[in-house]
Amino acid sequence: MPGSQAGFRSFGEQALHYFDRPHDSVATGTVDSPAAWVGRDLPPLETMAYVLSDTDVVEIDLALNVAKASGKAARDLLADDFPLPTLGPRILEWRKTVGEGVGFQVVRGVPVDRWSRVDAELFFWGLGLHLGRPGGQNPQGDLLGHVTDTAASKKDPMVRLYQTSANIDYHCDAADVVGLLCLKKAKSGGQSRIVSSVTVFNELVKRRPDLVSRLFEPFQLDSRNETKGTAPGSMPITPCCYAQGKLRTFYHADYFRSAVRHADVPAFTPDEQALLDTYEAIAAEPGIYLDMDLQPGDIQLLSNHTNLHARTDYEDHEDPAERRHLLRLWLSL
Repeated sequence: MPGSQAGFRSFGEQALHYFDRPHDSVATGTVDSPAAWVGRDLPPLETMAYVLSDTDVVEIDLALNVAKASGKAARDLLADDFPLPTLGPRILEWRKTVGEGVGFQVVRGVPVDRWSRVDAELFFWGLGLHLGRPGGQNPQGDLLGHVTDTAASKKDPMVRLYQTSANIDYHCDAADVVGLLCLKKAKSGGQSRIVSSVTVFNELVKRRPDLVSRLFEPFQLDSRNETKGTAPGSMPITPCCYAQGKLRTFYHADYFRSAVRHADVPAFTPDEQALLDTYEAIAAEPGIYLDMDLQPGDIQLLSNHTNLHARTDYEDHEDPAERRHLLRLWLSL
């Protein structure tokens, strides 16, 4: 159970866990999976989301009090320090839905409007401990990300775009699950766009079967200057792994494409360029993806093995207190 484990993993430990994906063969046909969803065929998000009840919220408030009374720093807490005896079984259902089912879960009704920022952070960390093991989100060891526009330059190729209001192309994070908790939404835009990587793969099999096998060979992933010391500027990452009927995908459009800036990384062959272009074009087709307009108090939990995620650009509020702000967790299951 998650509560019996150490509280968190380092950035490196989490990445090693995530990329340790089983692989025994190249999938040459379509993959049958509950995670192979198509946006236009899904029921309304309102019917798929779990809305916290008044009883759930009372239990969460009590858990916050227990965690604060422990005197522990958040990074030292275990699941037992954030007790959710009634909600716990429901959380295990969400974990199964994300890890083995459709691949995402939305939870609504978190009372962020009446909590302090510190309490919202403590709640999200405590929830993460019940779902799995939180982990570092960068080499600096940040464990709880703040997704806001920091006024960083959108034109700087080394800036992580979640720190801006710019569009973010499809990608996966190096963790089994990424979780977002919306504290404030933008004035306009800023929708979370997700697509099933299993569905994109299946469409590629149908349209360009000649390109499929290349997904099971490494591409260079640009480090974007985030590695330390003498680490190389890029590293080989295999987009797709397949074992026991399950397809697991890591894809990062920007970081695959920008790796060729390094002198030791060859330019893409025509087939490689066609693969990237076709794969991303399928993922961008209306009706295949799903846009979520997350509201304050909404949580999105998303598998990085069976989905890609992106974000539309946005216009923010002039009042700093009202500007778009999401908390982000990376979790190992």
